[in-house]
Amino acid sequence: MALDDQYTAQSTLLPPLPERMRPRNLSEYVGQRHLVGEGRVLWNMITSGNLSSFILWGPPGVGKTTLAGIIATSLKRDFYTLSAVSAGVKDVRDVIDRAKGRSVFSQGSAPILFIDEIHRFNKAQQDALLGAVENGTIVLIGATTENPSFEVITPLLSRCQVFVLKSLEVEDLEAVTRRALTEDVLLKEKEIELKQTGALYRYSSGDARKLLNILEIVVDSFAGKPGKIVIDDKIVTDRVQENLAIYDKDGEMHFDIISAFIKSIRGSDPNAAIYYLARMLDGGEDPLFIARRLCLSASEDVGLANPNALLLANACFQVVHQIGMPEARIPLAEVTVYLASSPKSNASYLAVEKALAKVKEDQTKAVPLYLRNAPTKLMEDLGYSDGYKYAHDYPGHFVDLEFMPKGLEGTVFYEPAPNPQEDRLKAYLKSCWPKYYV
Repeated sequence: MALDDQYTAQSTLLPPLPERMRPRNLSEYVGQRHLVGEGRVLWNMITSGNLSSFILWGPPGVGKTTLAGIIATSLKRDFYTLSAVSAGVKDVRDVIDRAKGRSVFSQGSAPILFIDEIHRFNKAQQDALLGAVENGTIVLIGATTENPSFEVITPLLSRCQVFVLKSLEVEDLEAVTRRALTEDVLLKEKEIELKQTGALYRYSSGDARKLLNILEIVVDSFAGKPGKIVIDDKIVTDRVQENLAIYDKDGEMHFDIISAFIKSIRGSDPNAAIYYLARMLDGGEDPLFIARRLCLSASEDVGLANPNALLLANACFQVVHQIGMPEARIPLAEVTVYLASSPKSNASYLAVEKALAKVKEDQTKAVPLYLRNAPTKLMEDLGYSDGYKYAHDYPGHFVDLEFMPKGLEGTVFYEPAPNPQEDRLKAYLKSCWPKYYV
């Protein structure tokens, strides 16, 4: 049997490259140094053995599942896993019952229950976890790509810390690639030259699993061809476009599609936006995920150019939550077209970004005394609220009073965008503040 035939036969018997290269300990783990670096919070948990329940929130392929497994192995804890896609309340209770009667490596070490995609658990399923988390029967580690504050019930969220994982940086992707080429049982036997890596890392989008899937697809495409495997941007692009379904079979592309969806709305193209909406719905995307993104787009991209947009998007979210699929596709389509066809303004978004940047520069600016509350006699004697002018007591319900802290007088964060709605807002602000708005 030829070497390439042996390679093909071996590769069909082994798990996919991402699984073969799954890190087994922190020394092999790449990225998330803000959590697992020496002295950081998860590093401290592992080294001290003092483990508490937490939720890992981040995009796909950044090491959430792997990190949970490493923690369990490092601490020699019993490790149970559930997928929120397929598990029900009965499954949760079964695991908790097993945990109560567990045999552990060291006394007092509660087993770990890892729940992947915990955002898909409904209220009843999450309620079933509360008692066991509260009394320490289990240590819960949840993983989610969605904001836990939207998807996890408050009582459970209050019992868990939330750690945010970031997309991998280029140097992280380089480390993952280097380890795969030098340590994988199949790849290390091949002569592989990475002539260019731009497309490889661009298509990976900070996702280690996607990176390894693409790398495996590209290498497999050379099966039967003798000599060195030279990988460049053109080869990667060609192979990815030919095999999109292969590396995206678990829905990893949903971030690419939602990105195109939002950008089509921002670009005022209702036809492209509806197309990407259809792609997501046909692929089984969570309709509430789409509805939340519509709310964000209404705020960030349409904004004050059409304030009704946020009202309609929020109403859509409520309706989608109440009726579910397949009927939910109709309000989703309505709001998609409405937002894409609305005038656009990101002025409010820019205003808060400017304000946040200013706050990060200096958080010591004192609130003027006349703007402070004076609920006690002492505060009143100290001058709190003294000199404040009640706007409704003045003509036009406006009084020329400086509201900014000292040193920030005259700072303008909100610049109205040129559209009919904000032209009216600008005219009003100009009448109030001619020294700031000209």
